[in-house]
Amino acid sequence: MFFVDFLGWIMKICYDVVGNYGMAIILFTLVSKVILLPISIWVQKNSIKMVKMQPEINRLKINYFGDKDTIAEEESKIYKKYKYNPFASLIPLIAQIVILLGVVEIVKNPSFYIGVENLDFNFLGFDLRWITVEDGGLSILIPVIAGLSALVMCIGQNIMNVLQAEQSKWNQWGMLILSVGLSVYLGTFVTAGVALYWTASNLLAILQQWLLNIFINPKKYVDYEALDSSRKALQELQDLNKATKRTKEQIKKEKADYKRFFSIVNKKLVFYSESSGFYKYYKGIIEYILKNTNITIHYITSDFNDQVFEIAKTEKRLKPYYIEEKKLITLMMKMDADVVVMTMPDIDNFHIKRSYVRKDIEYIFISHGIGSNNLTMRKGSTDHYDSVLATDKYQYEEYKKTDEVYHLKPRKIIKCGYPLLDDMITDYKKSKQKSDKRKTIMVAPSWQKDNIIDLCLGEILQSLKGKDYDIIVRPHPQHVRHMKEFFEKMKEDYAGTNITIQTDFSNTDSIFNSDILITDWSGIAHEYCFTTEKPLIFIDTPMKIMNPEYKKIEIEPYEIWVRKIVGEVVKVEDAKNIDKTVDKMLKNYKKYQKAIVKLRNDAVYNLGDSATVGAEYIINCVQNKIKERKKK
Repeated sequence: MFFVDFLGWIMKICYDVVGNYGMAIILFTLVSKVILLPISIWVQKNSIKMVKMQPEINRLKINYFGDKDTIAEEESKIYKKYKYNPFASLIPLIAQIVILLGVVEIVKNPSFYIGVENLDFNFLGFDLRWITVEDGGLSILIPVIAGLSALVMCIGQNIMNVLQAEQSKWNQWGMLILSVGLSVYLGTFVTAGVALYWTASNLLAILQQWLLNIFINPKKYVDYEALDSSRKALQELQDLNKATKRTKEQIKKEKADYKRFFSIVNKKLVFYSESSGFYKYYKGIIEYILKNTNITIHYITSDFNDQVFEIAKTEKRLKPYYIEEKKLITLMMKMDADVVVMTMPDIDNFHIKRSYVRKDIEYIFISHGIGSNNLTMRKGSTDHYDSVLATDKYQYEEYKKTDEVYHLKPRKIIKCGYPLLDDMITDYKKSKQKSDKRKTIMVAPSWQKDNIIDLCLGEILQSLKGKDYDIIVRPHPQHVRHMKEFFEKMKEDYAGTNITIQTDFSNTDSIFNSDILITDWSGIAHEYCFTTEKPLIFIDTPMKIMNPEYKKIEIEPYEIWVRKIVGEVVKVEDAKNIDKTVDKMLKNYKKYQKAIVKLRNDAVYNLGDSATVGAEYIINCVQNKIKERKKK
């Protein structure tokens, strides 16, 4: 066979150079690496291409998460764009196997190929004709050495090989086990000469990879920062639903509801809720639509225990569906409805996308708070909605200015108002107000870094302890969850004083019965003062900024300037004297109330009637879609 003769000729030259059979095999291995160097260089470049385009592939998998057909189609386009051949990595392996078969043939009859009749087969105490499975004894070390060489090679490749280093731990371990197993197998059933070739090949592969990384350095071509961030983002998606253990009942219900949702055609109106707590933002709007139209509302929730399931028992045209976030990705991609209403920001920015099935869906965003979305949500969080319902005139101006500064396609910005505030004011007026004249001060920190609890809670309580009013500390639920022992200790420390630590959140009466609320950047502040017309004290802790570019639109966020209108701002270092601010505020109580009422009535749209305005707009959108469909 010509190829074997060619390899035998190279082996003869190697023997003539070194004069030793074992050293000839090692030199032959080195020469074979040199001959295959062009292929190795090509594979190195191909591997770099693969890792270079991996961030793009990861983003593709994020964008089309769950849509395997589209991912496969788009992935092939990326391969063509980069001129990447996914089968390139097989070429060195095939070449190695072909050469190995040739070496096996040569070692069977080395005297013939090398041209030496009395060839010395001794090498470092081993007879290169030994076969472990037949000869035993010292030859048992041959498969061990071969296996160790494979182990060292795999560890080196996992560190140095640009593609192998990016493989998952399971893939890396799988390749290691396969390589070591194959090497041990070869070392056991072939002659020691062949095992020596294989061992030398493994060790020289490490040297070759090191040299390739010097001359074709992957770091010059690969954006490792983009690779890392895209990998983490993809992993977060893949881990959805894993954090919380779901029961068989939940999984079964999700499958049934998913199937049921897509079995219904001509869906006109869909609401999505992240959890049961978000129903309150839709409540007034949904009730108006159900009462005044014949529209069926399809309500998707990611909360298995959402209150909407109980409400739907008496509302035949309210159809709830339980879909967890991972399954929600696919559902939203395949959404087929006229109008979709959400409080979730960042649609089309991350894993939750606008529909790929229907491009004409009207997506409507309902804000779940008064104030600056530009500060408290990420940049571009509502850019991909067709309509946004503004709660107040400052939010409205922010939306308009954002469209102008970022040259966005103009959205429909509706002067709606805040239905939740209307409900809270109604409920507050109906609620039982405390009968005693003793004042109550509530401390309600936010859940963010460097909040009141982190920076000055002790100083505040020390200042207010023993005063002629009651103090209630109502931490954020997450504080209680993560600092349970801390608050239990506080209950003991302040027992018998005018200070109560409240860790039961089943009742909100204490919030609205308080005469002054002390907070930092908590979102409850504006709902509290506009509902009760009572003032606040803001501790000037570091501000939570979700959008680093918030100053770009040149409108000062509502949360910053409103503090001095609805209350007082106290520096962290002055918290130890907060009793003086409380006393001042109680003496000038009506002044603050008057300012709060004036701001609320001036700023918030359609006070007392916002649910009707929001519902009428949504109904109009549905009707327009029906008219458009009839025209077609």
